[in-house]
Amino acid sequence: MGINLQKGQKISLAKESGTTLSKIIMGLGWDAKKTGGLLKGMFGGSASESIDLDASCILFDDANKVVDTVWFRQLKSRDGSVTHTGDNRTGEGEGDDEQIIVLLDKIPANVKSLVFTVNSFTGQTFDAVENAYCRIVDGNTRNEIARYTLSAQGSHSAQIMAKVYRHNDDWKMHAIGENANGRTFDNLLPQIVVHL
Repeated sequence: MGINLQKGQKISLAKESGTTLSKIIMGLGWDAKKTGGLLKGMFGGSASESIDLDASCILFDDANKVVDTVWFRQLKSRDGSVTHTGDNRTGEGEGDDEQIIVLLDKIPANVKSLVFTVNSFTGQTFDAVENAYCRIVDGNTRNEIARYTLSAQGSHSAQIMAKVYRHNDDWKMHAIGENANGRTFDNLLPQIVVHL
């Protein structure tokens, strides 16, 4: 089990994993909060509403310009170093609901940071979500390196989760955890640039 990150915390991925990392997986998980009660169920209401949270990864260069994006409309970076495993529109089921696989040793030299975001594409706020988290897993051993519990309560519809960035010859992770609003990562770009 990895470490539980606090908002604003920075870690060295190699130090925490105890090995040189070549592949990491950013996992996102959530559940739709159960709503209503027995009466609602008897009269045709649903026990929970479907919520479509979307994980995205934005690749930035030294000048804080967007180099590429990986999200449900583009599941792979043009260079092939970052892959989204596919869109989950409900949050149902155990484990990660969406995953983004990053081949650290294949990231182009001009890419200095990768920012991971989550957006409620269906527009609900995080008040309607529970058990939300993002985590970094060693892609080779499947060991969890770090986990960040997303603040699920709130009237925001998005969150800038974390940044993975180069520092000297090391990859580090910064748990940003900043609430935001917007249905896709595009809406968050002005807020993201502040953290680069």
